[in-house]
Amino acid sequence: MKNRYKIAVVQLNLNNTPENNLKKCLDWVTKAAQQGAEVISLPELYSSHYFCQSEDVDNFKYAEPLYDISFQAFSKLAKELGVVIVVPFFEKRMAGIYHNSAYIIDTDGSEAGLYRKMHIPDDPHFYEKFYFTPGDIGFKAFPTQKGKIGTLICWDQWYPEAARLTALQGAEVLFYPTAIGWHPAEKAEYGENQQNAWMTVMKGHAVANGVYVAAANRIGLEKYLPNTNGLEFWGSSFIAGPQGEILAQASIDQEEILIAEVNLEHQENVRQNWPFFRDRRIDAFGDITKRAIE
Repeated sequence: MKNRYKIAVVQLNLNNTPENNLKKCLDWVTKAAQQGAEVISLPELYSSHYFCQSEDVDNFKYAEPLYDISFQAFSKLAKELGVVIVVPFFEKRMAGIYHNSAYIIDTDGSEAGLYRKMHIPDDPHFYEKFYFTPGDIGFKAFPTQKGKIGTLICWDQWYPEAARLTALQGAEVLFYPTAIGWHPAEKAEYGENQQNAWMTVMKGHAVANGVYVAAANRIGLEKYLPNTNGLEFWGSSFIAGPQGEILAQASIDQEEILIAEVNLEHQENVRQNWPFFRDRRIDAFGDITKRAIE
């Protein structure tokens, strides 16, 4: 592993069939590698439109067992390109148990790790609890041939505990594949604050943990249900450095590749000067595991 390596997030419109989305994502990962990216992340649930807008058992058809088509296709590509790929997918673990998951595929095509989304939302048109069992393998940092990375997924991004526990395992970068957007009817009133909060909380994780943060979102209006306004995904994918500085940021409506360099010497310098890990009062944090403190 080197002291410097380049990471990328790919921002795409994924409002299509699994076959077309797979081909599209393979092409865009290849483009990112050709531009020098060494660790590349796709958005959440890359292979389909965001089906969680409704509770419909027919949508379980988008799930796939471990090491099926997504793993096989991206494993082959990772080996060909010599890159690490974060591949978020809809996992069928067994009949009745499904996860919102991500492979971390190493440069030789092997599995460097598997992450299952820990925090599962249930909001209007984000009905994820209907589909996904919460992850049960915890928060992980995965050694790869390029660097040690952590992968969290979408709703996980709001929880400082998730970022902290991943960073404490040595993650140099926190990747956040995501699918987040506006309810069109609310956009004018709440949209700016929602989007700013989304970016602010992840920049906070970067600062509090001295890590790089890379968020990969989708774009486009996904309206596949009758009598609804659908969801307008707001893009704005970004990569931040360990002081929360924005190194690259995408538009709200264009397909893009963002690339930035991870500099481990810079990260260590930041942590030496902002020693948040050193000064943590771990003797006083026991209550954090309680639902509420009465």
